[in-house]
Amino acid sequence: MERVLVINAHPLVTSDRSLSLRVLNHFINKYRELNPDHEWEQIDLYREEVPAITADLLNGWAKLETGERLTDAEEKLMLRMSEILQQFKWASKYVIAMPLHNFNIPSRLKDYMDNIIIPKETFRYTENGSEGLLTDGRSVVVIQGSDGIYTNGDWYSEVEYSHHYLKSMFAFLGITDYTIIRAQGNAVLDRGEILAEAFQAAESAVMHWGRDEVISQG
Repeated sequence: MERVLVINAHPLVTSDRSLSLRVLNHFINKYRELNPDHEWEQIDLYREEVPAITADLLNGWAKLETGERLTDAEEKLMLRMSEILQQFKWASKYVIAMPLHNFNIPSRLKDYMDNIIIPKETFRYTENGSEGLLTDGRSVVVIQGSDGIYTNGDWYSEVEYSHHYLKSMFAFLGITDYTIIRAQGNAVLDRGEILAEAFQAAESAVMHWGRDEVISQG
């Protein structure tokens, strides 16, 4: 049985004004229609605690290496970080919904990635370099909303770092089945047309997720 983790990286969390959240809801509804027995969990990054890399976190990591006693604050951070990591490892499929913030991922999503890119847990160092440990056929779908258009092969395509970062980081962990669904052009295109195209892409992604072959787009 597949286990799906929804990673909601939108600051508005539930807003109907958000393109990415509208597409996320469409994706979830279609997926559940076809796969009612699959397990689901969701983490709302702007509603739940997601530890950032701070002095307390760095000190806590160092103390874990030496066996030194943690402070209460450090212990709380380590526990929460472990919860986020174990939830991520539990899933076999991931759906990330996010807006594009100045050509990059939202800050809380970067914090989240720092909670799951952990040596000996999701990757390891070897004599020949790093090696991803999540090589058991996992998949990720990224749903991105943006005011601009980033698929014309122009300057905007080159500086759209969020897509390059996420695709590279999941590949680093061993997850190469990666798809991006763009609800783009909100500043210049008709919103209804944007959503119609993104809904269609979401339905295609749902159908592909029901198959064994690996897909990789954009």
